[in-house]
Amino acid sequence: MADTNTQFEDGFKGGHEDGYEGGYGVGHEDGRESGHDGGRTGIKTFPFPVDLSVLGVGMQVGPMEAGRSWHSGEQIERVHRIDFHVVLFFRGGPVRHMIDFDEYEAGDGEILWIRPGQVHRFSSAADYRGTALIMQPGFLPRATVEATGLYRYDLPPLLRPDRDQLTGLENSLAQLEREYVDTGTLPLSLHTAVLRHTLTAFLLRLAHLAAGAADAAHARADSTFTRFREAVEKGFVTNHSVSAYADALGYSRRTLVRAVRAATGETPKGFIDKRVVLEAKRLLAHTDMPIGRIGAVVGFPDAANFSKFFTQHTGTTPVAFRAELR
Repeated sequence: MADTNTQFEDGFKGGHEDGYEGGYGVGHEDGRESGHDGGRTGIKTFPFPVDLSVLGVGMQVGPMEAGRSWHSGEQIERVHRIDFHVVLFFRGGPVRHMIDFDEYEAGDGEILWIRPGQVHRFSSAADYRGTALIMQPGFLPRATVEATGLYRYDLPPLLRPDRDQLTGLENSLAQLEREYVDTGTLPLSLHTAVLRHTLTAFLLRLAHLAAGAADAAHARADSTFTRFREAVEKGFVTNHSVSAYADALGYSRRTLVRAVRAATGETPKGFIDKRVVLEAKRLLAHTDMPIGRIGAVVGFPDAANFSKFFTQHTGTTPVAFRAELR
């Protein structure tokens, strides 16, 4: 039987050429390092450390708690990416966590679901309590991936279950933890199969919660705003004009202003600009494209105009924003 406590507490960490460590897991300071593909430029990406999972299975689950450095802190408190799924089930809080440049505050009984490729950043490691679950892409079969919406990036990352939903999720997650460390009662092939089924049961509950949250948000949104939001998502890189959107959708400018303000509390122009800024931030963080090229991609052929726009909306220049992530 494997020494599950040792393997589990080794956690996982992502190495860095400059000598500091980063990563997540449920580990301690002696955890081995896993590689990353970030290099010295751009935002760091941490791969799933399959060699550090119990028996090498494609998932890990365990506690976030005081006295266990379930992650090593310095790197993950900077902006970074992962190429696997992370589910953080909180006990205590609140904790502020940045995902794709939006700040989320998660409290007791709430869940953050971070998907592969998303940019995010932890706040103080000491604030995190609860359970961390990570999953390697490919660990679950395609039918399960589709049923659980593993790559539904349109779903909200912050989930707030009600009392009954919370009880079901807690019981399902506790069973998954028990199966994960039980390496002595089944051969590896059956142990892995049981883990896949138990993980699927938990993710189906989680996906139902996420879909319900998205449906509720859509129900609250006026159909005028929904159409506007969809149009902006398709056209924001070339169209920053409120009047152009209103004309294309067949609304008066006043109607559009009322609908967007009711749904979001901001103006249509503010909504468009926010989406442009998000895309610019993603390109600055994810790529080494020149600043002028990024400006052109998001609809500013003139680099000076893009820099002025970005600074006005973020309080920092594109150059300074990128430098902060490096």
